[in-house]
Amino acid sequence: TDANIVYILDNANMLDSAGGAIAATKGSSADVRAFGKEMMRDHHKLRADGQALAKKLGVTPEAPANDDSKAQFDKTMSLYNGATKGKDFDKAYIDNEVTVHKSVLETLTAAMNAAQNPELKNFIQKAAPTIQGHLDNAESIQGKLQ
Repeated sequence: TDANIVYILDNANMLDSAGGAIAATKGSSADVRAFGKEMMRDHHKLRADGQALAKKLGVTPEAPANDDSKAQFDKTMSLYNGATKGKDFDKAYIDNEVTVHKSVLETLTAAMNAAQNPELKNFIQKAAPTIQGHLDNAESIQGKLQ
């Protein structure tokens, strides 16, 4: 449902923004710190825009059945906060961001097909290039960290 889609997108943006905040300070590579700041900025904006759209459309975010986003959030924060500093953190963060952004792109495709509201579909369509850009950037950094 549109309520499920709004919920899923909001949680994905919250997770990437929070993870970016950790990487912006904990990353040892300038690329990782800059990427973390980009995640904070872009996902904070996507989250705010998504929340504003939901309010405008009168859609209350609702967790889908069997939602595990809270567990995923906790797992990811534990990974980022628990990863040692330096190159080990950089690698753990970027490897996870590549995986997450691939997953989010798949989710966006599914959400695009499932969304009922044309404005929500448009929002998803506009967000996809940003997420693809994040994936491309993360993969580029990942190649440098090997």
